Amino acid sequence: MDRFTWQSARTVAEAASAGKCTVAEAMRADTDADRVVMKAGGIDLLDLMKEGLLRPTRVINLRDIPGLDTITEDAAGTRIGALVTLEQLAAHSISRQRYTALADAAASSATPQIRHVATLGGNLLQRPRCWYFRSAAHHCARKGGEHCFAFAGENQYHAVFGHDGCAIVHPSTVATALVAFNARVELANAQGGTRTVALEAFLVGPEVDVTRETDLRAGEVMTAVLLPPMPAGVRSVFLKQAERLSSDWSIADVAVVLQRAADGRCQNVSVVLGAAAPVPWRAQKAEAALTGRLIDAAVANAAGEAAIAGAEPLRRNAYKLPILATLVRRAVLTAADVRETVP
Repeated sequence: MDRFTWQSARTVAEAASAGKCTVAEAMRADTDADRVVMKAGGIDLLDLMKEGLLRPTRVINLRDIPGLDTITEDAAGTRIGALVTLEQLAAHSISRQRYTALADAAASSATPQIRHVATLGGNLLQRPRCWYFRSAAHHCARKGGEHCFAFAGENQYHAVFGHDGCAIVHPSTVATALVAFNARVELANAQGGTRTVALEAFLVGPEVDVTRETDLRAGEVMTAVLLPPMPAGVRSVFLKQAERLSSDWSIADVAVVLQRAADGRCQNVSVVLGAAAPVPWRAQKAEAALTGRLIDAAVANAAGEAAIAGAEPLRRNAYKLPILATLVRRAVLTAADVRETVP
């Protein structure tokens, strides 16, 4: 790694003033003055530096800014500070009781050692884990090149939806659950202003801009994730399939947030697929198949099949489709408290 200057910001305004660019911009920058980046847990930043993909001249440390590492709840919902670690998120009583799918998603991420360091903000802002993107030898479309190498290459872990010019899958597991809960992100600038954006809109696909994954702007700091209050009776489930039982990236994951009416019918539901697209993929056809229905095995199975309708698998990743359908079915049945029957 190259030498760089270290600066510990004490306030959000100080960090925002110093942050001249996003990590995506710094990776494409031509001059030293343009390679100033921010660090929270530093998990992804260190990976990018070791891989020779990012050579910052200055790193702005966010961990000394007070007030960004707490989880609080009021009538408006729940506020999760951007510096809350994945371990805090997995274990906190509010997330465990109100947002179970989110707690389970955090608990299933990486290893215990990484979860104790990695922050929620950093996890949402990490760059893709595609091996072509992470290879210094491949100047792919996301790094400003002309094409995505995954389409004709090793694409067994890549997207089956929404791969318009780039076949990455979104790297954040917790993002799957957060989108299902209709989370919003709070972003602050150096002038003391803030903007709040729905996470689903904040995470951008390659059809919007193939060189970045978020709507984060230079000079902005993510300060919090905001969750709406959950009505009584809402149940949420997160399920993940990986090649190994622990510490491995998802092959596929699913978050379901389900509210039933007094007569037991599905009143409101969110179904979001992870490791399936460049962004957490809302399975709208599955949601439509569930809304207004009494949940049983047949309805849950239909929702699973609807979730994968319209998929466009690549040469090596069609195996993901039955896995996603099965995860949706199981998550729906669990959220509806219906026992799965084995024929």
